[in-house]
Amino acid sequence: MKSSARPPEPAGIAVFAKAPVPGRVKTRIARAIGDAAAAALHERLVERALTTACEAAPGRVELWCAPDTAHPFFAACARRHDITLHAQHGADLGERMAHAFEHAHAHGRRLALVGSDCPALTAADLRDAAHALIGHDAVFAPAEDGGYVLVALAKPCPALFRDVPWGTHDVMRITRERAREAAVRVAEMRILWDVDRPADLERLERIEREAAWR
Repeated sequence: MKSSARPPEPAGIAVFAKAPVPGRVKTRIARAIGDAAAAALHERLVERALTTACEAAPGRVELWCAPDTAHPFFAACARRHDITLHAQHGADLGERMAHAFEHAHAHGRRLALVGSDCPALTAADLRDAAHALIGHDAVFAPAEDGGYVLVALAKPCPALFRDVPWGTHDVMRITRERAREAAVRVAEMRILWDVDRPADLERLERIEREAAWR
């Protein structure tokens, strides 16, 4: 006898990104290449993240913008990728991510949330994260630096984002503790790296060279 239960709706993807204002993005890398070049790099990374997200989930990608949606770059992204724009809201990164998950839940959607700094993240990774939500409450892709580059939730869980020291090596460790305290069933994906320091530029160039060969 077939089950009458409807399968869950496909997960949407939220890409978090700051406006590419020189001096306000990629500040650690800017010390090596300058503010303008760092802002241009940030734009490239956002474009790459959106391309990957749209490949994984056509028609279900959102760009969450900081400090708001007013920067012309965001409007250009919306036109190129046919995506929706949303302003980030919250006092810190945790509150802003929690708000995005609440928004998705209010519209009956599961959500995978990514930043724009992980060129190693693939469309297959995003599809795997959405599939893993079928048997788990939360899915994370840990980062080499102790943070994470992806979080997907079947439903909102604000406790995962509360009192986390964002931008430190302890983010993933503390998030695991929050998940255990909240009895959240977690799946972890492969560990990835993000573009955060001048040393990461060489790895980025290697990925781009390999993509050009295909």
